[in-house]
Amino acid sequence: MPFDYKKEYKEFYMPKAKPSIVTIPKMNYIAVRGKGDPNAEDGEYKASIGMLYAIAFTIKMSKKGGRSMDGYFDYVVPPLEGFWWQEGVCGIDYSRKEDFNFISVIRLPDFVDMEDFEWAVAEASAKKKQDFSRVGFWTYDEGECVQCMHIGPYDNEPATVEAMHGFAKDNGYVPDMSSARMHHEIYLSDPRRCAPERLRTVVRHPVKRKEE
Repeated sequence: MPFDYKKEYKEFYMPKAKPSIVTIPKMNYIAVRGKGDPNAEDGEYKASIGMLYAIAFTIKMSKKGGRSMDGYFDYVVPPLEGFWWQEGVCGIDYSRKEDFNFISVIRLPDFVDMEDFEWAVAEASAKKKQDFSRVGFWTYDEGECVQCMHIGPYDNEPATVEAMHGFAKDNGYVPDMSSARMHHEIYLSDPRRCAPERLRTVVRHPVKRKEE
């Protein structure tokens, strides 16, 4: 059976619908940075998703192509994720979607190094005749966070975030949002195929101990 990150690392991808504190280790990602309303049909966000999956599946299917990656194992492509922030805002203002900045990402297996990644970008560019120069290899050490499974529309996330922050405070933590530590979402449902009230999204915020 292919290795499935969601099943093997349930503490990161399948939390309960109540807040918890978790420490996220350093991970490598395929990443595309951009700005604007994620709902805009011709916006940068929706374009970023196509780029990410093109590279992700090029790497996954390398076993059938001409590249042998050391340590390769068969796996399920991990879920789409997004890091979000707005200039001058501590946290997220959901009423100002046009002001969003984002890093859209898909986790990379540990066996993928920079040389493998660059091969995948070149391979996808040649096969799809598309410019993938915006796609980067990104390493991020997220550290200590509060997280929760949010069930429902994205616009209802503020209630989940409020519960997360309340839980963090009750357990001796405070929010630690900054330009380097951002609002993080992991998308477990496809909004094109799932009713809004059934969407499952992992919401994660960085925290630190109150006395630090």
